[in-house]
Amino acid sequence: MERKNPIFTAFVYVCALLLAAVILAPLVWLFVMSISPAADLAAKPLRWWPQAVDFSRYGVLLSRAENSAGAAFTSSLVNSIEVSGMATIAAIALAIPSAWAVSRTPSVGWSLYMVIATYMLPPVALAVPLYMTLAYFGMLNNVFGLALVYLTILAPFTTWLMKSGFDSIPREIESAAMIDGASLFATLRIITLPLAAPVMATSALFAFLLAWDEFFYALLFTSDQRAKTLTVAIADLAGGRVSDYGLIATAGVLAALPPVVIGLVMQQALISGLTSGGVKG
Repeated sequence: MERKNPIFTAFVYVCALLLAAVILAPLVWLFVMSISPAADLAAKPLRWWPQAVDFSRYGVLLSRAENSAGAAFTSSLVNSIEVSGMATIAAIALAIPSAWAVSRTPSVGWSLYMVIATYMLPPVALAVPLYMTLAYFGMLNNVFGLALVYLTILAPFTTWLMKSGFDSIPREIESAAMIDGASLFATLRIITLPLAAPVMATSALFAFLLAWDEFFYALLFTSDQRAKTLTVAIADLAGGRVSDYGLIATAGVLAALPPVVIGLVMQQALISGLTSGGVKG
């Protein structure tokens, strides 16, 4: 058995630690800002750790008092969960048959490139037609209307991602099931979809994160707390004459928690989904 070069191993660990530091440093500083008094944030030179830890901002944002910053934040949190959840479920429901059809019918593979082309369009190019469509159907400032808008972003991406997952599943398995008398629907339900579960979970996670972080359409198509999402609510915190950067940081920490928790819970499925398309079964 060949022994690994200890110098190379140490180099890999050092690079990994540096990468982790680059990724985690902004998150750590965001948390430090959220627990720092305003005087510490305005101090010169800047204090890297507060003299007195202050968690009061978390109480402010999680408060449900009427007409408070907490009420606006929690309302936006619920809106973000609803919009992201609806858009993700709809995108996966559309992507499963679309991706499977393209994977099993190479002659129509060109259609996938057309789907991806719509994903490559800049959001501003679709802003006017989407706005006019939502206005016509009375769905402006509506969580369902915003979810439909997000679907135009998520459906192409999830279709492309899931197609690679279906490609890794041998067609012979499906053919054998059909020879044994299984219908197409039964074959998909019993064999194909369970095998594609990791890539489906990965697609759902990425779709949820894309919808959760989207700002442009949420800003354009919402106007009050009935449909405002977290990204717009956090921007509103910085819109006044005097901005509480600690409060903005606190909102950022709270907004990051749901995706982080979901990512940790689905970690194994995420790894399996990302690697499933790399090996042809």
